[in-house]
Amino acid sequence: MIKRSNSRRLVLAASTAAIALTSSGMAFAQSASNELDVIVVTAQKREQTLIDVPQSISVVSGETLEAVHASTFADYLKLVPGLQATQDTPGQSRLVLRGINTGGVASTVGVYVDETPFGSSTGLVNGAVLAGDFDTFDVSRIEVLRGPQGTFYGASSLGGVLKFVTNAPQFGETVVRARGNVEATKGGAESYSANAVFNIPLGDTLAFRASGTYREIGGSIDSIGTGGSDIEKDIDDSRSYGGRASLLFKPSDKFSLRLSVVVQNIEADAGSAVESNPNTLETLYGRRSQSQFVPQFSDVNYRVYNATGDVNLGFADLTSSSSYSTQKQTLRTDLTTNLSGLVAAIFGVPNEFLLAQNTNVEKYTQELRLSSNAAGPFEWLVGGYYNHEKGLIRQQYHAVRPGTFTDIAGLPLLGKVALPSKYEELAGFANVTLHLGDRVDIDLGGRYSHNSQKASQVGDGVLAGGPTSFSVTSSEEVFTYSAAPRFKVSEHASLYARIAKGFRPGGPNVIPPAAPASTPKTYDSDSVLSYELGFKGETADRRFGIDVAVFHIDWKNIQLFAAVNGFGVNINGSGAKSDGAEFTATARPIPGLNLSVNGAYTDAKLDGDTSPLVGGLKGDRLPFTPELSLAFNADYRWAVKAGVEAYVGGSVRHLSDQAGGFDATYRAANGRQREVKSYEVVDLQAGVDLGQVSLEAYVKNLGDSDGRVSTSAVTANGFNVNPNGAMTTGVVRPRTIGLAVTAEF
Repeated sequence: MIKRSNSRRLVLAASTAAIALTSSGMAFAQSASNELDVIVVTAQKREQTLIDVPQSISVVSGETLEAVHASTFADYLKLVPGLQATQDTPGQSRLVLRGINTGGVASTVGVYVDETPFGSSTGLVNGAVLAGDFDTFDVSRIEVLRGPQGTFYGASSLGGVLKFVTNAPQFGETVVRARGNVEATKGGAESYSANAVFNIPLGDTLAFRASGTYREIGGSIDSIGTGGSDIEKDIDDSRSYGGRASLLFKPSDKFSLRLSVVVQNIEADAGSAVESNPNTLETLYGRRSQSQFVPQFSDVNYRVYNATGDVNLGFADLTSSSSYSTQKQTLRTDLTTNLSGLVAAIFGVPNEFLLAQNTNVEKYTQELRLSSNAAGPFEWLVGGYYNHEKGLIRQQYHAVRPGTFTDIAGLPLLGKVALPSKYEELAGFANVTLHLGDRVDIDLGGRYSHNSQKASQVGDGVLAGGPTSFSVTSSEEVFTYSAAPRFKVSEHASLYARIAKGFRPGGPNVIPPAAPASTPKTYDSDSVLSYELGFKGETADRRFGIDVAVFHIDWKNIQLFAAVNGFGVNINGSGAKSDGAEFTATARPIPGLNLSVNGAYTDAKLDGDTSPLVGGLKGDRLPFTPELSLAFNADYRWAVKAGVEAYVGGSVRHLSDQAGGFDATYRAANGRQREVKSYEVVDLQAGVDLGQVSLEAYVKNLGDSDGRVSTSAVTANGFNVNPNGAMTTGVVRPRTIGLAVTAEF
């Protein structure tokens, strides 16, 4: 047995204060004077109060994220109705909004860091499962825009957009704050984290802010020797570390320039998945375990660099955003159960088998926009956008001597494949808001974009079908639009309707060796047309609010992922529909008490059969979208004595039954897709604030739920993936108890 070192590696890698309860469209911050301030958002690329934006948006403040100890997607799903994440390894997450998900390779939810779009725009670099899971320490807020966002955010925002809004450097105040956590997890190793931030004014026109984070998450899954695998405890530990730095130059009210950089590394060993019964999804062998023959890992590194300048021209504001980002994944996947037997049968040598993979995305974007700033009956915004991406997937198969990483001598090349790709997009967009009197607004937007793509494959080896070398190109032009009338019932309530179109680029397929002639060389873009009706209201004192939206989405030409001769390709299916409703209600009946309840009903189904290679039939539910999700959040803060406050809080989240990933074999045997059972997760927290120092205790997953958050294939290449025909399922982390201390100087 060999154990992975935590030092830097050159190994190959992977495959395919006051708490603001801002979990809804009605979001407020409570100031020191106990007054409730309106939250301002930038969802439509200009500052607006939330009630004035004619679409469904959730906002979670940085204070709330810290109060509930949320640092990853999985931690704040309970605060956003309709948002789901499937994940079985840190750094590998798929986001789903309003049920827009088929398990494909390209993302349906756009991820932004301030002005920077992050991740791949194509279906060639695993963008769907590599959503940017940025650490949330010292962010100002997270904005979640539900429904297609084609006008402002362009491609790959079919379901919506998740936007991290970071804290800008502040003038006139020096801030130094540090935070540390320690956690104990049932049946697992301890976890630790540390965070720090400082803000320094460098004169009247210059300010600097920087933050850093380090998290070490102890494992809770063991390899117990099943099928001859290793015996080792806590194989799924992980580390995440990095930071942000920002410099703001503002010589006058007419001009500002902000330079920012984000660095984050996520290093995970074995994934957070357990071997399960493929029919019931119950955990096998009486404990959380995987069969490890070759130690696995996945390292994902984010780098984001941005320069944003704003110039007030009098009649309008000119904004320029230039970004460069990279996302690099290196991983090792254990394929011993799946393929070592085949190698042994052909070449007569005992072996363990692994896949080493690199997945890289390098992205440059430039956006320039001009927005009116004069009050009047007509507001407008026009802009242009350019995107240039380079992608690469590199894979190599290795048969190694058992218990080592040493290749078995004398074997021919088993498989080596490189898939470089390029994506280029040019777009123009415009938005106008017509104010027809004091009560009626009409918001209209449109975006025209042109993209061109090129992909190549160079490969060789027995399992890759011998030498291959070819390239494919594609291009397309797309127009998306939105229209949203709004009726202002009063100063504190409004009704709106919205129709919006979104799209996801098609592109070239990298055709597997000896693929059937019918395998498409390219796949088409897919699109959604969304219809939404909503209401936002609050009382005059802003202590009670409600946000309700109902929607219908037509999804056409859906993109699907299929396996041909053991290799993955993108194909198109007929379509799907998603109907549903979302709501959030907030209440602050007395000072210090914050209550909210949010929920979503989503009926998302195929409206036609998919290819038999995928295995979906008309009427099948779309994967990992519960029909009903509900969450209740509460916290109470009170003064113990002068300068000392205490607080308690908690949340309960319920997810109803969900469908797992499409599986043709399972459906043929059972007459339906695999079902993921309903589950609940309860979290609690309490603390005392002593002024400069605060102490906190918390429990995540109090009831020790083992809810499933992902499913994997049972077979690949015609062979079992795990011993005894088991499948692996991602699971909620077991009950975790934590202590935290925060100090501000």
